[in-house]
Amino acid sequence: MATKKVEIVVSPRPAHFVGDGFRVHNFIPGVHGLDMKRMDPFIMLDYNSKFHFNGSETPRGVGVHPHRGFETVTIAYSGKVEHHDSAGGGGIIGEGDVQWMTAAKGVLHKEYHETEWSKKGGIFQMVQLWVNLPAKDKMSHPKYQAIENSSMERVDLGENGIIEVIAGEYQGHKGPASTFTPVHMMNAKLKAGGKAEFTFPASFNTAALVIEGSIIVNGEEHVKTDHFALFKNEGETFTIEAKEDAIILIISGEPINEPIYPHGPFVMNSREEIMQAFEDFNTGKFGYLED
Repeated sequence: MATKKVEIVVSPRPAHFVGDGFRVHNFIPGVHGLDMKRMDPFIMLDYNSKFHFNGSETPRGVGVHPHRGFETVTIAYSGKVEHHDSAGGGGIIGEGDVQWMTAAKGVLHKEYHETEWSKKGGIFQMVQLWVNLPAKDKMSHPKYQAIENSSMERVDLGENGIIEVIAGEYQGHKGPASTFTPVHMMNAKLKAGGKAEFTFPASFNTAALVIEGSIIVNGEEHVKTDHFALFKNEGETFTIEAKEDAIILIISGEPINEPIYPHGPFVMNSREEIMQAFEDFNTGKFGYLED
């Protein structure tokens, strides 16, 4: 198979707060070259790099807000997050866990630091991805997947480290997340000097975010902590070598190749559908959730 080479390496943009609980660097779609069409089906990626929050009796976070037309995927690396939505989904995720919420036809939800963790405070580190839905599924029923770290498929690489598969598969080992279109999502936890090889179709949009440590891609491209590497849509296979103990989030997905019409918390296929989303939200069709 041909080598899949790096197209660009992106450094984190200046951080901004989402609510008062998430201090994030936006990579998708805020960085030139990482717009929604280029990264389809990944239409948003916010990265809360390591940040220390002081203890607080009132949990920080984001209050009640709506979504329609896509899925939100929250991956916890440090700290704990509590989630509630108007479709009855919710729970707490801690280090290594994932919340996968399918907003679909519409939900209200809120996300906060978990109550007991908030009281103590500490280092907080998270990724939130928005994964687009195809037109035929945008108005399906909302659902929620709580994916504990213990339920993820682990691929032992021996002295090189491990791969934790969240969605899709790695070397035939399938992750627990259910997806609407082909999506691969995994954490490569490599030891210093450890190597791993990845293979995805050339047409899939593929990227790597370095959560910890630093890496060398294909023996030539250096990617530092908190940096994002986008791969070309050519070739299928690439290698990652850890220069030091490293954690790398790998994402790869088949483009949906449909019109993308975003407006705030809604991502649909046309202006008319966005207008309908606002009307449905304003008339209470997204349900109720106490703030």
